[in-house]
Formats: sequence, C-alpha cells, structure tokens
Amino acid sequence: MRLRVVFADDNFLVRQGTAALLATSDQVELLEAVADTASLMASVNKHQPDAVLTDIRMPPTFTTEGIDAARQIRARHPGTGVVVLSQYVEEDYAFELLKDGVAGLGYLLKERVSEVEELVRALHEVSRGGSALDPKVVEGLLRRSTAQAASPLLGLTERESEVLQQMAMGRSNSAIAKTLFMSERAVEKHITAVFQKLQLSEESEVNRRVTAVLAYLEAGGIGNPPPT
Repeated sequence: MRLRVVFADDNFLVRQGTAALLATSDQVELLEAVADTASLMASVNKHQPDAVLTDIRMPPTFTTEGIDAARQIRARHPGTGVVVLSQYVEEDYAFELLKDGVAGLGYLLKERVSEVEELVRALHEVSRGGSALDPKVVEGLLRRSTAQAASPLLGLTERESEVLQQMAMGRSNSAIAKTLFMSERAVEKHITAVFQKLQLSEESEVNRRVTAVLAYLEAGGIGNPPPT
C-alpha cells in the first residue's frame, strides 16, 4: 500500500519541486501540497494521511510554525507521523520538536529532499511510530552529549553509541547492521546493552527504542548552552 502524504511549504517552487520528486516514488501518494499551517491542519483533518512533510518556517512569523503544527498533528492524529524540514541544523528547534517524545516524528535538513529514497524511508518510519533524525543533527547531538558529565551515555561503549546514533536516525536493526558492517545478532546484543545501561524498563521493543532515543536527545543538553 502506498504511503499517503500531505506536504507543506510556503515557497511555491519548493512545493512544486518536492511534489515532482515524490511523484517519482511508487511508494508515495501525495494527497495535497499546501502553503501555510492553517491549510496544513485542514488538509490533515480532511485526508487523515499516514505522514506529513512540512517546512519549519512558514507564515505568519516564519519561526516555528512547522514545529507547532507537528506537535498538534501528533496530539490530534496519533496515527499520522510528521517529518519537519529545516534549512540548517538548529538544535534548539530539534529539542522543541522532540522534547515530549520522539515517536512518530522526524527532523531532516532540506538538502535530504533530493535523496528521494532516504526521504521516503523517513516518512515510512514516522508513519510506523518511529523516529527519523538527520545524520548531521545526530552528529551534533552526539558531540554535545558526550561533553555532559552526568550523561548516562558516558557508560556506553563506542560501538553501543554508534548503534544508538543509528537508532536515532530511525534505522531498523537490519539497516544498522548494513551501515555499521556487522551482523544483525551483534546489533541486537548492542541494543540490549544500551537498554540495560540506560536502565529502561521491560516495555515493548518499540517503546524502549523510542525511550532510548529520547534519553539520547535529553542527555545532549539540546537547548542549553554548551559547556565551557
């Protein structure tokens, strides 16, 4: 079944270009492309899409409209995942988007839009309740998190940290195995070790993965000044 998607961006050329790119994928059905958050919310209410792709900055203030819309959509339509697009790595905005939980949410740089397969993968991941974070954002968070003395991540091995980083990008165990050139069994062992070291309760696999990623983000001190 094709993924039903609504897209929002105030720039006409970006809307047209992104719509054309999504049309090249047989996995996506673009239901509507809109120019502002009011139209986005109306479209989501009408179509009940599997996923939403939205710019962060839109009218009227061009600040966090996309983030605000994403949080509203997740609250009102928990079956709809949301991927937010940003021109730059903005860790404060990433924290604002993800501070209440990462389930069903993604944060990608606009430069990823041209990588259609990666974009579609992110949309699929959030539609399933997972998360999808841009590698550049994750790299920045990892650098900052290891600088925090109280971070629970300091107890992770280098390999465990790499696996958690891949989890934060929304990758499955098989995708992590391919990316890190290791077996799926080894990935499973590292993930189990991460869960244990972060003292996660015996919840479902999905919930523990989401909680682990949230711990990863929180330990990064996003939104706080970096240590001096």
